[in-house]
Amino acid sequence: PAFRIFQREFLLGYLPALAADWLQGPLLFQLLQSRGFLRSQIAALYSCGFASNVAFGLVSGVFVDRLGRKKSCVLSSGLCSVSCLLQLSQDFLALAAGRVLAGLGTSLLFSAFESWYVHEHLERHDFPAEWIPDTFSRVALWNSGLAVAAGLLAQLVAEGLALGPVAPFLLAVPFLALSGIFTGKNWDENYGKSRPCGKACGEGLRGLVSDPRALLLGLVQALVESILLIFAFLWTPVLEPHGIPLGIAFSGFTAAGAVGSALFRRGVAGRLRLQPL
Repeated sequence: PAFRIFQREFLLGYLPALAADWLQGPLLFQLLQSRGFLRSQIAALYSCGFASNVAFGLVSGVFVDRLGRKKSCVLSSGLCSVSCLLQLSQDFLALAAGRVLAGLGTSLLFSAFESWYVHEHLERHDFPAEWIPDTFSRVALWNSGLAVAAGLLAQLVAEGLALGPVAPFLLAVPFLALSGIFTGKNWDENYGKSRPCGKACGEGLRGLVSDPRALLLGLVQALVESILLIFAFLWTPVLEPHGIPLGIAFSGFTAAGAVGSALFRRGVAGRLRLQPL
């Protein structure tokens, strides 16, 4: 029972932030296009977000450990909220700043929350390490459902209620506020080991060089992510001329991804006992 209570507190803080992140995906290209920007300018705005995510990702682990993981979770919600509000602007530089903040907030979103949970699970509550996958399996299940719902909700508020493509970004702000307030009030703070940034990056680089499998896995993952980022930019201009509702298409993509993940887990752990290459 104590573990379930702790697990529920983590989900109540984390899931609203994930929902807000998904809400920002379906109509971003359409929003920037409605501002009158050329496709090359939209590509530059996308690149601002991707570049800030990558650049900050190199030091986010050290940053989170030093600042505190709970504070980093709250900061993630704040950065993403400001980013969403900046989407109201017509100014290119303001929108670029919004994309940079979104990249920083997303980098924290996918590092600080899980780091906080693992530390609390093992160090403060002393729960068995074997229970950690149960929590992250629940996160994956909920995350898939939130992704599908986000596409439908974005379509509803933008087209059904005729509020325009900026509406999902504004709708994301209350979810971010809920996440930030809940984590700030109900979570305890924890910190990681204080290490110089250069030393931490050096250890990671030496680990990659010393283990060819890790280097190969990182290369494969980087190529897959690059394909997904190209797809994230191209799918809207490809589908929009055909009159396909973008929010519903987004829900279809995320539902297909969830089905693929479920089939993989069943294939590896089920009767087939398939082995990943």
